[in-house]
Amino acid sequence: MFKRLYQWTISLATSRRAPQALAVVSFTESSFFPVPPDVMLVPMVMAKPEKAWNYALICTIASVLGALLGYAIGALLYDTLGAWLIRLYGYGDKMDAFRQLYQEHGHWIILIKGLTPIPFKIITIASGLAGYDLVWFVVLCLITRAGRFYLVAGVLNRFGGPIRAFIETNLTAVGLVTVAAIVLGFVAVKYLF
Repeated sequence: MFKRLYQWTISLATSRRAPQALAVVSFTESSFFPVPPDVMLVPMVMAKPEKAWNYALICTIASVLGALLGYAIGALLYDTLGAWLIRLYGYGDKMDAFRQLYQEHGHWIILIKGLTPIPFKIITIASGLAGYDLVWFVVLCLITRAGRFYLVAGVLNRFGGPIRAFIETNLTAVGLVTVAAIVLGFVAVKYLF
């Protein structure tokens, strides 16, 4: 199962439309879509390591633009769309406590959570809901998203060959560990957020 999925992902990563798809996934992940851009960024950089920095730039710009949509959902549409999205991801009962925490530590929340695979849309919507300063929000999103995507691109650009060989040799184990990490990440966020 993992072998077919891996081969399909690598072939998709080399298609002409891959950069546009990467931009769409990066944009939507910051505002409402549950799939992180890493699922496209990683195979794209592994397939074309010479374009790693371009792909990281696409992710960064699209993610920050999507973050602005998430902010708008929190600031302008929280009672309808924002609350529904927050409940959909299981954080509805935690927003009041989060808003209080945001008043004191909003900058650290954006910086730290933006580097992790934690759903960034929760942060962007909460930023709008809390009325976090929009200029600082954009600056912090640029820092944290660029840091994350350029780090992934840089590691894969430098060590992509050996990493790809390792993945292809141990595909089932890598697939199972990846799925387990994603599930554990969501469980941890649900109980630690």
